[in-house]
Amino acid sequence: MRMRVIPYVLSLLACGGTAFAADAWQALPETAPAPADNPTTAAKVELGKMLYFDTRFSSTGTVSCFSCHNVMEGGDDHRPTSIGVHGQVGGRNAPTVWNAAFHSVQFWDGRAPSLEEQAKGPPANPIEMGMANLDATIGRIRAIPGYQPYFKAAFGDGDVITMDNAAKAIAAYERTLITPNSAYDRYVKGDKTAMSAQQIKGMETFAATGCTACHSGPAFNGAANLPQGTGFFMKFPTFPGSVYETQYKLTEDLGRYTVTKNDADKSMWRVPTLRNLNYTAPYFHNGLVKTLDEAVRVMAKTQLNKELSPEQVADIVAFLGALDGPFPQQTMPRLPPTPGDLLTEN
Repeated sequence: MRMRVIPYVLSLLACGGTAFAADAWQALPETAPAPADNPTTAAKVELGKMLYFDTRFSSTGTVSCFSCHNVMEGGDDHRPTSIGVHGQVGGRNAPTVWNAAFHSVQFWDGRAPSLEEQAKGPPANPIEMGMANLDATIGRIRAIPGYQPYFKAAFGDGDVITMDNAAKAIAAYERTLITPNSAYDRYVKGDKTAMSAQQIKGMETFAATGCTACHSGPAFNGAANLPQGTGFFMKFPTFPGSVYETQYKLTEDLGRYTVTKNDADKSMWRVPTLRNLNYTAPYFHNGLVKTLDEAVRVMAKTQLNKELSPEQVADIVAFLGALDGPFPQQTMPRLPPTPGDLLTEN
């Protein structure tokens, strides 16, 4: 398998059917790591949740983070690609926000090195939230008096209603959106009754097939122990020419190349998490694969050049179901009122 990886990650991986070390199976941590310049606090989380749900972050007052990343369900929107302001359709599938805190880079192409930087992307994107720029975005929030005490509680006195602080608050909230204690997590912690016999068989098949070459670590995204901002990318498809490449238009979007313009980055993508996949159909960067069993077949052929039997596919799908973790309870926030003179675009 051709991919660019950090050398010390290679010790965690297996390719082409090589056995995957038993001690390499890792449970998801109970808390998400936070950067030194943005420690998670209750006040930041409260503010970040409000901003996450607030449609006033968009030019039309109709689109929020929640619009494309539904935390009442799978953390995405179940569309092949998302819909932004004025009904515009984006070019890529919305990744789930659940467990995004465990990625070392954000977006399918890894263009944001952190959750904080990711939060600054959609507001000024002309298709997604459509604000003129980030100054206009935070200006909208600054004009809502009810937000002032929440920013003060989170960041102290002074001129604290800034886009940087808004992004820090949203990121702090997103770091609470994690799903540990799945059947798999309990199993690798020692509860050998947590997974069914088929799920255990699927776990073995998953490793023997070579899936762990990319999908390793607690989040099954290959990013365990990577420094923040250092992405784990894979070439997709690695083995070109399969029927799936044409059927699902896998090479029409050049992935990371669209950011770097480096030929070596053509068709390179950040490895996504495999947790909670039952909640995040359709699959892949363009959302054209509708079912999980088909996604398994596509990955086996395009990434490992392997044809799996129906039994192998069913076993791997059963194992992936063991990665579905319990979602922390979410309640809708109460947002401050809109001043009468704060007009949104029609």
